[in-house]
Amino acid sequence: MFIQIFSTGGTLDKVYFDALSEYQIGDPVAPELLEQGRVGFDYAVESLMKKDSLELDDTDRRLIHDRIKACPHKHILITHGTDTMTVTAAGLADIDGKVIVLTGAMQPARFRDSDALFNLGLAIGALNTCQPGVYIAMSGRVFPADGVRKNRIAGRFEER
Repeated sequence: MFIQIFSTGGTLDKVYFDALSEYQIGDPVAPELLEQGRVGFDYAVESLMKKDSLELDDTDRRLIHDRIKACPHKHILITHGTDTMTVTAAGLADIDGKVIVLTGAMQPARFRDSDALFNLGLAIGALNTCQPGVYIAMSGRVFPADGVRKNRIAGRFEER
């Protein structure tokens, strides 16, 4: 199996510089996490943008859509900020014949208590088992993209 990973930024790739929450979106962290996990599949990573998901606009979402639609691979993983992950996922619903999984993190991957590695592993598992469609892999579950919401208070994703 070959997995094409598209990185858009978000908390997963954030690098914090001080206690006042000054940050930048760093390079995609997925390759480092996959190396730590000693994965047994081939993959490629393409950084489409380095933005917090609240900064994504229609032009960004069109770019994400067009790159995924044009991608020759069937298994697509998108690392994405959690705040607007469901909006981006909804815009991918018309792409047929691919398993598309979006994932991210509530805490940056570089933080000790991050959920990034767990969510990335969950997303890889979803790519291995799900039928073509668009999914969100967060909070220990794989959700159809049109049936999930982020519960900011609880700090997790849940069924809508």
